[in-house]
Amino acid sequence: MTIQTPATELLKIKLPLIQGGMIWCSGWRLASAVSNAGGLGTLGSGSMYPEVLRAHLTKLQAATDQPFAVNLPLLYPSMEEHIQSCIDFKVPVVITSAGSPRIHTERLKNAGICVLHVVSSASFALKSQAAGVDAVIAEGFEAGGHNGREETTTMVLIPAVRDAVQIPVIAAGGIADGRAMAAALALGADAVQIGSRFAASQESSAHPAFKEAILQAGEGATQLTLKELAPVRLLKNPFYQEIQSAYLQGASKEELEALLGRGRAKKGMFEGDMQEGELEIGQVAQSIHDLPSAAELTKNIYSDCVDTLRDLARFTR
Repeated sequence: MTIQTPATELLKIKLPLIQGGMIWCSGWRLASAVSNAGGLGTLGSGSMYPEVLRAHLTKLQAATDQPFAVNLPLLYPSMEEHIQSCIDFKVPVVITSAGSPRIHTERLKNAGICVLHVVSSASFALKSQAAGVDAVIAEGFEAGGHNGREETTTMVLIPAVRDAVQIPVIAAGGIADGRAMAAALALGADAVQIGSRFAASQESSAHPAFKEAILQAGEGATQLTLKELAPVRLLKNPFYQEIQSAYLQGASKEELEALLGRGRAKKGMFEGDMQEGELEIGQVAQSIHDLPSAAELTKNIYSDCVDTLRDLARFTR
């Protein structure tokens, strides 16, 4: 069985699987490995200075001749320079998130770039479609990192977005294996985006201590917090407990901003400070127990999805 969808056609990829562009985890090694395995590898530009993104793009283009993407979280600095780099390097696909799709979509599309936008509701999906994006990534609140305030689960979100728009829909949030991928397709998605599972892979640029923390995460190990600033799902560690203590003491938005400070995510995810760092990961961390290669992950998730879809035929008469 071969799964071909409007998303695989649009993105010119063999498998309907996108690797999420996670800050501090998604460098050129991970992106090229996923793209070479038939999916869409993605650079996480939110953690990169402009010159760093350009260096990663140079290495990525040398490592693969397959389509790839750059994730542009619009709330981070350097987005103007990043957009120009995407245009200069003729990046095939850009994934925008954490901001309005109206701001940059036309400019990117005029440069021949396919634009996807991350949404957390059907209403945002409609606005993205009206802004001219080529597809939406509907991300449930199970996902790691920055998230929607509505706390809509992937199971509810995907069919709602599918019913609302005519453009391709990519499902994200809580997807880490072939069973979840098959479920997302059944809900109406044309492809899936997977982040947390790839954070715990050989090619992920996450610190080994963070990878180990993911492997040790159990049920209830993550929590969505800091809604007053930008909702983010974190692994519970001493820094997370500091945030909870601040809430109990009635901390203001300004006090929460001061507590968060700058560089917390880098401190935890990239430098390996498991005490004071911000550790962004999805709920599905509780199901991650090994560190395979990205190629192995990509191929196994897809083949398990195909097997699951075939197995479901046993319920038909």
